[in-house]
Amino acid sequence: MRKVLVTGGTGLIGTHLLQLFGPQNEVYAVSRSGLVPGATHTLNIDLGQSWSTTDLPRDIDCIVHLAQSEHYRDFPKQVEDVFAVNTLSTVKLLKYAQETGVKNFVLASSGGVYGSGIAHFSEEMDILAKGELGFYIGTRLCSEILSECYEKWMNVVTLRLFFVYGEGQRHNMLIPRLVDSVLSGRPIQLRGEFGLSINPVHVSDAVRCVHKAMSLQGSHKINVGGPDVLSLRRIAEIIGEALNRQPALDVQPSTGDTNLIGDISRMKLLLCVPEVRFEQGVRAYLASLAG
Repeated sequence: MRKVLVTGGTGLIGTHLLQLFGPQNEVYAVSRSGLVPGATHTLNIDLGQSWSTTDLPRDIDCIVHLAQSEHYRDFPKQVEDVFAVNTLSTVKLLKYAQETGVKNFVLASSGGVYGSGIAHFSEEMDILAKGELGFYIGTRLCSEILSECYEKWMNVVTLRLFFVYGEGQRHNMLIPRLVDSVLSGRPIQLRGEFGLSINPVHVSDAVRCVHKAMSLQGSHKINVGGPDVLSLRRIAEIIGEALNRQPALDVQPSTGDTNLIGDISRMKLLLCVPEVRFEQGVRAYLASLAG
């Protein structure tokens, strides 16, 4: 039986991931409060507060670190919580993993570490640590860099996630916000005629990648994105078509290279090929709201 420790088990990816685990897995889920559905054990720990790894079991095989601060937008007021959850907890879990012989460590990061540009971002590209990335992305990048120091003791797989969306997602995230805007008739601001271009990934494809990463040999950084590259304008239009509503668009002057598209060649090779096209995924999300 494989023993797995999961943080962020009540988030979008965590919720769907826990549904994949069968009886061959004993799952310990870290949560601030309440039982985590799908977990064998719930560990009531708030990663944003003072906590100790002595409260964790000593015989874990794999750690899946999905937790992120819910205050990621509240800069500078909540910088301590964001740093504690996103970076300090990563360091503490890596130290615990090395001391207890954990074999695999999966770290959720963000495609935002690349910044923005015209080309598709690949894992081979150099990343410049600049303040303009923002505090939240800065904490994600710090966690990536620090995790590299532990690669000689365990397999560390860092997943750079590109705009995960799907059923059960919080309404303050990108795709749900766009859906709310189309429903309410609130204008969606575009920088340039088409706006930002991205390749959003449905949660089911993201979860398959996380699950496969848990058994991956060696240490890797892997982009996790969807099969469709879409402009913000086209995303709004697809949502509008599904809702039978015309999205309101507010076109502003372009600010330059604003695309954030992940090259998913490595994802396809090492993890899985994304199966959910955006039009299909967003309709499933809308159906979950209606249900």
